[in-house]
Amino acid sequence: MSEPVNLKSTPLTDWHKQHGGKMVPFAGYEMPVQYEGVLAEHACVRDKVGLFDITHMGEIFVSGPGAETWIDGLVTNRVAGIPTGKIVYNAMCREDGGVLDDMLVYRLGDTEWMIVCNASNHAKISGWLEKNLPADGVVLDDRSDKTALIAIQGPDSRELLCRLEALAGKVSEVEALKFYTAFTLEGPAGRWIVSRTGYTGEHGYELYVPNGDAVAIWEELLARGDDLGVAPIGLAARDTLRFEVCYCLYGHELEEDITPLEAGIGWAVKLKKENFVGREALVLQKGEGVPRRILCLEITGRGIARQGARVLCEGKDVGLVTSGTYSPTLKKPLAMALVEAAVSECSEGDLAVDIRGRTIECRLVSFPFLSARTKGDPRSERTLP
Repeated sequence: MSEPVNLKSTPLTDWHKQHGGKMVPFAGYEMPVQYEGVLAEHACVRDKVGLFDITHMGEIFVSGPGAETWIDGLVTNRVAGIPTGKIVYNAMCREDGGVLDDMLVYRLGDTEWMIVCNASNHAKISGWLEKNLPADGVVLDDRSDKTALIAIQGPDSRELLCRLEALAGKVSEVEALKFYTAFTLEGPAGRWIVSRTGYTGEHGYELYVPNGDAVAIWEELLARGDDLGVAPIGLAARDTLRFEVCYCLYGHELEEDITPLEAGIGWAVKLKKENFVGREALVLQKGEGVPRRILCLEITGRGIARQGARVLCEGKDVGLVTSGTYSPTLKKPLAMALVEAAVSECSEGDLAVDIRGRTIECRLVSFPFLSARTKGDPRSERTLP
């Protein structure tokens, strides 16, 4: 028999267990995959507001006079010169352009930054930063084990967040937050970071707080949002939510053998920057023509194409599904696939996926499946395909 895995917990793990969370191993943590069910939780975030415990994410703080230039040389997007409170989506690459992880980079002050990486890549990114650390001018402080992260997502997220007692004097700051901006304040157990971010495609916020504040915040949000229909949301709905708006997920659309240009996040790659790790390889790939790309598929036959299913064009294997599921909002099976660039010219009747040995017809559809509602009015109208 194999030895039991020692899973990490979050400050909210006991709460999840006591309130019906179905717990599963995820990225070294014991995390709730669902409560009421994926469809109900998905709809709650699309229509109302939901809470996510995403404490498993990594938070690495960087400080010092050399931090700005150093970080800018490690990530694909431009962070040098951004104002305090600004957040930039990024990829961190190997020399050959393969993605080590995608992440958020926060500027918290003149010489203070925070890098938020995926839980599955925390050790890898921490090691990469240590390996590339300059002799002086930069200090790393990995506070992942000391930081809880709660996401409040959905059209009513702003209304709910503004009801938190600790934010009573900060309502105007919350209301003024634009997408990918943040501010800080002192909470009961230490500094909070309040950011207008999230990975659901809905108007939303994320709270980075000391572990000691997590349970009280979580329970207060649930109590104060009862009339809004707030509910805890598990990892399964988090995945279907990000999938519908075609947000990349590491281990699916992003990997060390996939470049950001292939993954469709070329908008986060600033090749005009003087230098960053992987730049030369990405310049070469763009010049020669990006060989693969992420495309959106609707499965028109019977079946759901899961990750790893092969994509066929005129019977030829041209790539694979990176993410696939039934869309709760659009009510049809969809898939994202990494395929040869020429597949975009494949005739509709010639495109298929191999689902467990069965050839199932599919067709190309526009990217993304569902438009994100992350700017302006939280309840701005969304046009369905």
